[in-house]
Amino acid sequence: MDYMKIYQQWCSDPYFDDATKAELKAIENNKEEIEDRFYRQLEFGTGGLRGVIGAGTNRMNIYTVRQATQGLANYVLSQNGQEKGVAIAYDSRRMSTEFATEAALCLNANGIKTYIFDSLRPTPELSFAVRELHCIAGIVITASHNPREYNGYKVYWEDGAQITPPHDKNILAEVAKVTEFSSVKTMGKEEAVKTGLFHVIDASLDDRYMEKLKKQSIHPEIIKAMAKDIRIVYTPLHGTGNLPVRRVLKELGFEQVYVVPEQEKPDGNFPTVSYPNPEDPKAFELALKLAKEKDADIVLATDPDADRLGVYCKDTVNGGYISFTGNMSGMLIAEYILRERTENGTMPEKPALVETIVTTDMAKAIAKAYGVHLIEVLTGFKFIGEQIKWFEEQNTYHYVFGLEESYGCLAGTYARDKDACVAVMMLCEVAAYCKSQGKTLWDAMLDMYEKYGYYKEGLATITLKGIDGAQQIRDMMDKVRKEPPSEFGRFKVQAVRDYKADTRTDLATGKTESTGLPNSNVLYYELSDGAWCCVRPSGTEPKIKFYFGVKGDSLESSKEQLQELEDALMKKFK
Repeated sequence: MDYMKIYQQWCSDPYFDDATKAELKAIENNKEEIEDRFYRQLEFGTGGLRGVIGAGTNRMNIYTVRQATQGLANYVLSQNGQEKGVAIAYDSRRMSTEFATEAALCLNANGIKTYIFDSLRPTPELSFAVRELHCIAGIVITASHNPREYNGYKVYWEDGAQITPPHDKNILAEVAKVTEFSSVKTMGKEEAVKTGLFHVIDASLDDRYMEKLKKQSIHPEIIKAMAKDIRIVYTPLHGTGNLPVRRVLKELGFEQVYVVPEQEKPDGNFPTVSYPNPEDPKAFELALKLAKEKDADIVLATDPDADRLGVYCKDTVNGGYISFTGNMSGMLIAEYILRERTENGTMPEKPALVETIVTTDMAKAIAKAYGVHLIEVLTGFKFIGEQIKWFEEQNTYHYVFGLEESYGCLAGTYARDKDACVAVMMLCEVAAYCKSQGKTLWDAMLDMYEKYGYYKEGLATITLKGIDGAQQIRDMMDKVRKEPPSEFGRFKVQAVRDYKADTRTDLATGKTESTGLPNSNVLYYELSDGAWCCVRPSGTEPKIKFYFGVKGDSLESSKEQLQELEDALMKKFK
């Protein structure tokens, strides 16, 4: 069936509500818009759904949410998980409450119990809830840090991590089978509650989550000693972080925490930011203004579902504020944990640090310095969560920290996803520790550069929307596989990892071996002078992403090398 016929069906079928039909009627003369809304079914990827909110098969709406949930329900039933049930959380985005409720009622109509939070919660708390409530699966309604027009739907399995093989492919297959809306079940909320299928999670779970966060603190005595001196500015960017972040900082003893008033309240329209992403400097404008007024030591921002943390730190030399990448803040926390746990004798046996393949190589140097095993996984925090599960099942290593370059990390194993709430409290503790020694976080970062090398990383993207864009991205990946580069500017390619082919090829010897990681459409180039670059299509947006890193002998040299590598890389692909 072509897209115009599907459009007309949505406009006339009594299954769709009047508001949906009115929205679609308003675009009847816009063929391009109709095509974009109906040329495909919104793709249920290995993590779930993400798309623009609106009417249509290629949009996030109650119908596509129900359709995806019916597929999930079919899989849960095949695993006899109906009594264990599914935990559901949602963030502050538009339609998040409605989508969460629709998902619950679809599951209930299939005889599956659901446990839903009474209001918005951070994504990592959903990860915690799945295991704490002994559920078979979890759903969180969020589009993370995407622009305001987006929403999404992420699926977790009983280990608390986002779905990984074989469950991801199996759920995807079940969702693909649900082609007719007539096969999608739902029921009324009142009936679902009466039959004991629809449950609201009580506040005691928040208390248990808080206790797990606070247990990650290594030096509570330093926090208490510096509580009156260290000044923290925080913004939740209209998202879910406000209450849990403020609570954990207060209970740890921090006294000078200032929240950006204009961005304190949840609001899915994100009125003060065009892009609620703590990686974007524009998202910090109001926070930095408040930081200057309060003479803050550190400035923190969490994304709408509070799993990513952005950071600025005061530079005492010029009085300004320096932005930290996710790699930089992650390394500060990582070294603090490894150093202090080693010194106070609380480091577990066979400790392991886990990072993704596109995260800074400084992690390798830090792990080596403290005798900690380092494991690399594919991009996506679910693979870090998966490692925790394997460590426990196989009794191999003890997880001490995990991070990815995209501003996500996790201290502790209470959750199996990145957690900005624990990242905030750990970084504030690191800042308190530094201040007790007369230093700032930036001073600590400079110390690390001097000790391990001046590592610097970058990210570039090319956005290619629509049908043609998706094909262009496939063509770009195919071309670079057929015509592999031997160099990027002055950086020579020493080895190529093709995670789709599961090969690592040494160009000097011609030797080929397995990557040891799952199949993924990713190319990674090991380069001369300790540099590297990586290319992969985004799993959630119409983009192709380019990651790259260098190691210099000064801040200036690493900056120059990084720019040189980025220029050569983009020239090769554009």
